[in-house]
Amino acid sequence: MLFNLLAPFADDFQVLNVFRYLTSRTGAAMMTALFLSFLLGPTVINWLKSQQGAGQPIRTDGPETHLTKAGTPTMGGFLILLALTLSTLLWADLRNAYVWIVLLVTIGFGAVGFADDYLKLSKRNSKGLPGKVKLIWEILIAGLAGWFAMRIADPALATGLAVPFFKNVLIPLGFLFVPFTVFVMVGASNAVNLTDGLDGLAIVPVMIAAGCFGLITYLVGHAVFSNYLQIIFVPGTGELAVFCGALVGASLGFLWYNAPPAMVFMGDTGSLAVGGALGAISIVTKHELVLAIIGGLFVLETVSVIVQVVSFKLTGKRVFAMAPLHHHFEKKGWSEPTIVIRFWIIAAILAVIGLATLKLR
Repeated sequence: MLFNLLAPFADDFQVLNVFRYLTSRTGAAMMTALFLSFLLGPTVINWLKSQQGAGQPIRTDGPETHLTKAGTPTMGGFLILLALTLSTLLWADLRNAYVWIVLLVTIGFGAVGFADDYLKLSKRNSKGLPGKVKLIWEILIAGLAGWFAMRIADPALATGLAVPFFKNVLIPLGFLFVPFTVFVMVGASNAVNLTDGLDGLAIVPVMIAAGCFGLITYLVGHAVFSNYLQIIFVPGTGELAVFCGALVGASLGFLWYNAPPAMVFMGDTGSLAVGGALGAISIVTKHELVLAIIGGLFVLETVSVIVQVVSFKLTGKRVFAMAPLHHHFEKKGWSEPTIVIRFWIIAAILAVIGLATLKLR
């Protein structure tokens, strides 16, 4: 909004030139989201406590150490959404269609997560929104976003799938593009949701991925840099660097309250929203496969659940002591901080590998 209001006057007032620079607005979005998180955090958390009473229901079949977390409020993702959305609207170019597509997915998935969290609290159980209902809404939102992204993209790129490590390789998906985008967004959303099981475990990898995609959006949306790196140039996607900066700031602010022992849980409100956002950004920047590398920790957690379910149904035996994977290590006796920090390290290593794909071609 500030860009649209003030940038036109930059020729008359030199100080307003700062609003023309994407890097400046990205940094400002990050700091704004961080400031809003600190400013609004105590109020939001106190409000959630007053509304929820006993807090998030704790699974009785989970690790015993989780019983000590009873009474901790959930739906803290509302704070992330608030800081992220306000900061993006303040600093992004609101004429950019990609900004609205990503916001649509973020808020839409957040609303689905909010409904799920609300039902968990009102019914006092850990089931929430029926799985099929949740999935249908996620598919509808992702399908709509994928269709819009295809419609506004360059026809030569619209349905293409870029392959990392190869120069200008674009696989045409044709009519399969929208189903593929649904798979990416819904998959990313639920992968983050599965990872969000320990204090601070999911939000730091989200912050790392957002930072990586902030760089990717800037490079992909810049003709000179994309040509130098020989990656796909997608005009207009650079503006999403502002959104990524806001997501980094909002995540860092939320971590202040979510660090062990957590004052508030993200809940499906946050995990579904930020996961869907990362999926949407990867779609419009043509870096869907790179997301699977940068967000490899989320993939690993999801695969552990799939392996556990398939193994038990086929053989009656479990591969892991408990799934997702972080619960397996809890059952093995690892302390929660040890698991969280080691998983952060894995996320950072995978992020470096993912960014290496920009140059290794």
